[in-house]
Amino acid sequence: MSVEFIVRLIGMVALAVGGIYLGVYLSELAGDQPILWASVFALVGALMGLIVTPFITTRPVRAIRAQMTQISVRTMLSGILGLIIGLIIAALIASPLSLFPAPFGQLLPFVSAVVLSYLGVTIFIMRQNDVFNVLGSRLSTKSSEEENGGRGQRDILLDTSVIIDGRIADIAHTGFIFGAMLVPSFVLNELQHIADSADGLRRQRGRRGLDILNRLQKDPKITFRITDMDVEGVRAVDDKLVILARQLRCPILTNDYNLNRVAELQGVVVLNINELANAVKAVFLPGETLDVHVIQEGKEVGQGVGYLDDGTMVVVEGGKVFIDNIISVMVTKVLQTAAGRMIFARPAAEQGHSYDLE
Repeated sequence: MSVEFIVRLIGMVALAVGGIYLGVYLSELAGDQPILWASVFALVGALMGLIVTPFITTRPVRAIRAQMTQISVRTMLSGILGLIIGLIIAALIASPLSLFPAPFGQLLPFVSAVVLSYLGVTIFIMRQNDVFNVLGSRLSTKSSEEENGGRGQRDILLDTSVIIDGRIADIAHTGFIFGAMLVPSFVLNELQHIADSADGLRRQRGRRGLDILNRLQKDPKITFRITDMDVEGVRAVDDKLVILARQLRCPILTNDYNLNRVAELQGVVVLNINELANAVKAVFLPGETLDVHVIQEGKEVGQGVGYLDDGTMVVVEGGKVFIDNIISVMVTKVLQTAAGRMIFARPAAEQGHSYDLE
């Protein structure tokens, strides 16, 4: 026996009894026999109870329950928190509003409670990510500082270019980045726009960026959040990032040269992945020797060019004859350029080494 069938029976009996009382009351007003009136209204009430009861009991409850299963716990908690705050504000202003002359003194407190409750629920649900981010960061600040030896953490805004680049996932996994990495919703929208591009290369880059975000979100070692914060009146993503970084007083993580310079001019701290990559490359001093695989001819006559594992270019004087060979070379000069670090060397064979050329 289903719950709906039981509810139908209860509604049929209840409305039938109510119909009897209503029929007796109306028969007294009409001065007629109560039995006929009571019987007719009892039958009508029973029929209505049998048909209408599920539509005002079980089916609305079932629909509400289905909707509730689709709402996340974060959304429900945000709505409850917004409702509580709205009711508190309504209670604070109810006393001054009640001093208005009738009928405003009776209506305004009730209207204000309804309006403020609705606004509280709506605003907190719309900004639920930011609300939980703030609450979570406040609750974990003390423990985070203790775990990191007293070093306070700060949020870091991620740029679209550094997400597509992909190296940020490996860097963050090592633990060198302290603080939460924030991805504004407008950056996420730009990534989605790139992923939906008709150009195959852009589409691939956008999808790789989305995969990197998914990897960051699933890594338990990384504090990663998507924020709903936006900058009104500005359309360019880079401009929004700079303004948001100034408002939050946090740095921007990027490898975009132009964004780097614009942000620095406006007093925003910039963390550049390319500068980090250059900084961690191995340092070689003139006179040191290293092994290098000569793979191509250089620009000058007789030069050979090879690359180290980190991508550093090594220009070998007289290295053309060693192409496709791994040789030991002695560093003669190290040059730092905007494109990276270049090492100039000559074959160590001149210092007494010999090679079996292919």
